[in-house]
Amino acid sequence: MNKQDKLRPSDTATRHLVRRLVDEPERWALFLDIDGTLLDLAATPDAIQVPLSLPASLDAVSARLGGALALVTGRSLPFADGLFAPFRFPIAGLHGAEFRGTDGATSVVSVTPAFAALKQRLAERTAWMEGVLIEDKGAAVAAHYRLAPAYDTALEKIMRDFAEEAGPAWVLQPGKMVLEIRPARADKGEAVATYLEQPAFAGRLPIAIGDDLTDETMFALANARGGQSIRVGSLATATCALAKASSPSAIRSALATVAAAGDRKATAAS
Repeated sequence: MNKQDKLRPSDTATRHLVRRLVDEPERWALFLDIDGTLLDLAATPDAIQVPLSLPASLDAVSARLGGALALVTGRSLPFADGLFAPFRFPIAGLHGAEFRGTDGATSVVSVTPAFAALKQRLAERTAWMEGVLIEDKGAAVAAHYRLAPAYDTALEKIMRDFAEEAGPAWVLQPGKMVLEIRPARADKGEAVATYLEQPAFAGRLPIAIGDDLTDETMFALANARGGQSIRVGSLATATCALAKASSPSAIRSALATVAAAGDRKATAAS
């Protein structure tokens, strides 16, 4: 556990989050982005670090909510599973294009030969851009330019061209220092709506927590359903989130507090 994660949450948003999940766990369903929300952003996609205590905290919070916790991420579903092993949560990967429900059934998007070839050509086309990293996500591909911000305009043109070539089954998705060509068939808001129809989630109010433009659709869905939305980090860009949390460590601290409250309740009942 990071030293910061041992602190009790100080953000107004995270204090309210803790109170809701501790006092009324049967009322809420929790939807969490991963990068920039649960985990601190890193210079490269593979450099993220998962605090040792986080997977168990998530499992404890999920148990407190009766299983009404899902991860909604731009990462692929198998990658997200690897981050939080040995626990397996309901996960919407690739912004909802990949989906594992409460029954464990999984749907994924097949990678066509044409899209596989497109990803290879994209890597070759951008090879001269020192610092630009191409992340192969299977049925999606992302170009990260956090290490090469000077290429933002040129890279956007390339990615728009490749997205157009990919066809209507894919769309260009901008994010924090990243441009991604992802399946067009779903978004995070639709993923949350699907979960809210499933056992464990049905009849609950959604709490959606994210940090990026890709999370705005689930913020909007949570707001429309009478729930809560929390944007993590800077609010320099417009957002429909109703509250703000300062950092991923604040979110982790809040989850650890909820997990500990559940442990105390279980001990008292035994």
